[in-house]
Amino acid sequence: MTRIPLTTPVPSALADELAKRVYFISDAITGFSLIRSGDEITGVDMITETSSPVDPVELARKLHVVVTNDVLGQRHVEPKVVWRAATPGTARYAFDELLARGAATELGEGQIALGEPVLSLMDHLDGEIRALVMAEFGAREYRYPTLMTADALRRTGYAESFPQLLMFVSRLHGDVDSYQGFLDSLAESGDLSEALREHGGGFDHCLPPTMCFHTYHQFADRTLPAPSLVVTACGKSFRHESRYRRSLERLWDFTIREIVFLGSPEFVLSSRTRLMEGVYALMESLGLGGRCEVASDPFFLNEGTAARTWSQRLLEQKYELRLPLDEEAEGGSVGSEDRPRDVSVASFNYHEQFFGRSFGILDAVGEPVFTGCAGFGLERLAFAFLCRHGVDPEGWPTAVRTAVAL
Repeated sequence: MTRIPLTTPVPSALADELAKRVYFISDAITGFSLIRSGDEITGVDMITETSSPVDPVELARKLHVVVTNDVLGQRHVEPKVVWRAATPGTARYAFDELLARGAATELGEGQIALGEPVLSLMDHLDGEIRALVMAEFGAREYRYPTLMTADALRRTGYAESFPQLLMFVSRLHGDVDSYQGFLDSLAESGDLSEALREHGGGFDHCLPPTMCFHTYHQFADRTLPAPSLVVTACGKSFRHESRYRRSLERLWDFTIREIVFLGSPEFVLSSRTRLMEGVYALMESLGLGGRCEVASDPFFLNEGTAARTWSQRLLEQKYELRLPLDEEAEGGSVGSEDRPRDVSVASFNYHEQFFGRSFGILDAVGEPVFTGCAGFGLERLAFAFLCRHGVDPEGWPTAVRTAVAL
């Protein structure tokens, strides 16, 4: 255990902002707890890898950079709640039961194989969201490839805002000597990772951190084919969650149903509101109590972290739909081992002209279009449903049990 005092204490109100960043300070950190004194965080106790000693001075330097840049400048405000619903019953954390039943199997860091009844439930929930979007907006649906080009990712601005979450795709250098060298290294050491590091280097593609980026890439550098457009897609997204990985609510490899709005600001904002209202009704019909509140993104090592976070909240550019997972659990910080009380299953975002400008998507008069999007994490949504209604389909609402028909 290494105790690192903070040069400047962090207000306890910002404890979660600090906790959600600690693991990204160094891969060597395997656990931590925040040291509290009164209403301040005065230090961090860190557990580090024992196989290779870590310099505490370097850890302190890195912690200081993150605290100074990303945490201290933030203002704490209680999240504004725009919708709340309560339902009978109590949510109980269901992951251990999923493991025991063989409905979930951990295969690696942030990677979980799923079986029934989770698969059919995810398909049903996705179908409900898709039906809502089609009925309300007549959306165009696409199926996008998993990979996206590094150039397209660069245009999203994601690399500057969330470098800690990026995951890239590598390949071997495209020549005979590279292939032969790779085979020789593999035969000699048997270490695939080391052979790739020595002979890899093609980083022209990446794993998309969210689905909507494919849509902006699809319509890049041309005029929108209609005054306004709604696009939906479902597919895989990827984020390096470090040691924050946790059952089905924080995966490195997960499934998103995305809805993208493109057009005038009035169209985008009104469409977002209509979708949110439809989703509230859907949640209530599923017997899922929860809340929707103003939120912000986890900007990291960005010069304007505090200002961007405050602006997002002030202008209500992002809302999160949060559902309970375990109403009997003790509350804890993001970095603690305590089970989270709730999880964000969807977000509803307004980007103004950012993506229209960065991708050159223009309206009929040549101006960058306004955009917004909503993304639903299907594993998270299904997990929240199972925590509320139980793993056994016999306990599910009749309409869901009948539709899934397991």
